[in-house]
Amino acid sequence: MTGPAAAGRLTARPVAAPAAVPYPPGRHALALGPHDRAQLLVPAGPPRPRPLLVFFHGAGGTPEQSLAAVGDPATARDALVLAPASAAATWDLLAGGLGRDVAVLDAALQAVVARQALTSVAFGGFSDGASYALSLGLANGDLVDAVLALSPGFAAPPRLAGRPRVWISHGTGDRVLPVDRCGRRLARDLDAGGYEVTYTEFDGGHVVRPEDVAGALTTWLG
Repeated sequence: MTGPAAAGRLTARPVAAPAAVPYPPGRHALALGPHDRAQLLVPAGPPRPRPLLVFFHGAGGTPEQSLAAVGDPATARDALVLAPASAAATWDLLAGGLGRDVAVLDAALQAVVARQALTSVAFGGFSDGASYALSLGLANGDLVDAVLALSPGFAAPPRLAGRPRVWISHGTGDRVLPVDRCGRRLARDLDAGGYEVTYTEFDGGHVVRPEDVAGALTTWLG
């Protein structure tokens, strides 16, 4: 694949007054193609400009798992949640190179901004999804205001744009992605690179904890 997707660049941008009818509250399956899936969760209440959290699942995960992890706490803060699915078992960056998953995400974002005014955009994820959120978020900091990474392994942005805020949590007992060479290293390197980094550790393994989701959302939304 060539073009912006192969370079990790997203072209979707929020507009002040979307022309299409806003999404009603609830969960929506976005029509992206026969093999491409994404779920959008819209908070209760009348249509209004809202923040958007794009959350990437871990390897072998699903959009439904993403929404189970972050849907309720995010919508309780009046944020929309977009949960895409990787085409393969994990995201394209980890499965051979950027391309298809970036293109699908861009299409999903285009569908959202066509109907929903946004006040802020954050990328988040767990495990492989956290590595993907960091990599795409740092490459699209002109769109993304914050990156919320739960137990990430690495960041490999194909380019850098903007300066999104970064929040990272990692378990000290993580045997899948050890904290010293993953979370701690990432926080240290990003801080040295001039990013505003919030880093927290917990006594546990490779898991998503509700208190970390709450901390991430608070760092992003205040």
